[in-house]
Amino acid sequence: MRIIIFIFFITALFFSASAQSPSGDRILSVDEFMNEVRTYHPYALRAGLQVRKAEANLQASRGAFDPALSANADRKTFDGKNYYYYTNPELKLPLPVGDIYAGIENNGGNFLANEVTSGQSSYLGLSIPVLKGLLLDRRRASLQQAKIQITQSSQEQAAMLNDLFFEAYVAYWQWAGAYNLYQVYSDFLSVSEARTRLVRIGFVNGDRSGMDTTEASTQVLQFRIMQSEALRELNNTKLQLSNYLWAPDGDPFLIGEQVLPDARAFNNITDPAGIEDLVALSFLSNPNLLLYNYKIQQLEVERRLKRQSLLPTVNLKANMLNRDYFVLKGFNSALLQNNYKWGIDVKVPLLWREARGDYKLAKLKIQETNYELLQKQRATEVKIRNYFNDYLILDKQLTLAQVAYEQYANLVRNEVLRFQNGESSLFVLNSRENKALEMLEKNISIRIKLWKARYAIEWAAGILQ
Repeated sequence: MRIIIFIFFITALFFSASAQSPSGDRILSVDEFMNEVRTYHPYALRAGLQVRKAEANLQASRGAFDPALSANADRKTFDGKNYYYYTNPELKLPLPVGDIYAGIENNGGNFLANEVTSGQSSYLGLSIPVLKGLLLDRRRASLQQAKIQITQSSQEQAAMLNDLFFEAYVAYWQWAGAYNLYQVYSDFLSVSEARTRLVRIGFVNGDRSGMDTTEASTQVLQFRIMQSEALRELNNTKLQLSNYLWAPDGDPFLIGEQVLPDARAFNNITDPAGIEDLVALSFLSNPNLLLYNYKIQQLEVERRLKRQSLLPTVNLKANMLNRDYFVLKGFNSALLQNNYKWGIDVKVPLLWREARGDYKLAKLKIQETNYELLQKQRATEVKIRNYFNDYLILDKQLTLAQVAYEQYANLVRNEVLRFQNGESSLFVLNSRENKALEMLEKNISIRIKLWKARYAIEWAAGILQ
């Protein structure tokens, strides 16, 4: 009688107890884990390089407007004769439209070209397009696109982190689920071992048959196999989780034996926001969608540039000259003396086929990207709704699994009472216990899937933090 009562209390204690971590173990919460991923994971650090690369590209684009100092020197002597020498250092300052340049010349020789001014002179000039290139040219277009890319790179970084965080969250909850399952098997094994010891004592005292001892020991062996398999899965998920943990010096490290997941948090799943709010938020902040907007902005700059190609090329160049190295000296007298040089470059294609083709292609690229954006928005919305439906179904399944487990647990407790009164056998009790274990396994499996669906919703919406 005492043996049966003790079996009942052990079983009841197991079914009511929650998993507790051994003394001295350290709980790694999901927030602590994700903070480590954000701070040290190479992929997260690589994502941060996207903005720095865009900033470097912007700096390079601004280089097209950097002042430039150049010098040209040429000399020829032959057969004892000084044919010519030319010396012409020049400073060029690019403007948003056109260029300003200034230079000095020192020319001489017996065979100097007629259009070249001999001696020392200086000049200050301006070159400006009046049709093609007046509103936009390649260097200004590149600068505008580089500025757009700064914001675009932030979205590229967010998209990379969104993918990384989803994988990390899933890895953590798979680890937590594997740990919970291992604890369940360990607890079942402890109860079964205690029951086996008591049954053997009963057999020695003549209260139990030899078949009962065989039945009890078989149950222990079954639970040991399950515990071993659960330990294998726990170690594998722990190794998978270690892929996301890196030291500050860039070295990876493995999770120690004393580090455990937050088993209680595994049982507390917070519901996501409403489906319509998630879809609306995704259209506003999903980095994968926003990238299309920035791509369209860059293509729009390209279209405006190609439209300039439909205009004739007309470039004006005007220089103010002086007889020494100070071109601004005697500014008014220089103008009055007509000391200037000017020119005009004109180029007019006869058929405009290249310009018209490039402009048409630029417009088609914008149209194509708009279609891609619409398709991506629709695919994103469908994906969010699919994961949300998965979450709702899994949440209902989890509720049913919990109710079913509680009912199986009651059946086990009732079977213990029947076994106590001699109305049942250890075989039936073990069968009831196995059914309860199967439902508890199902409970944990659904909970892992539910966590994955929970984060998949936010991942699809592009809002994982």
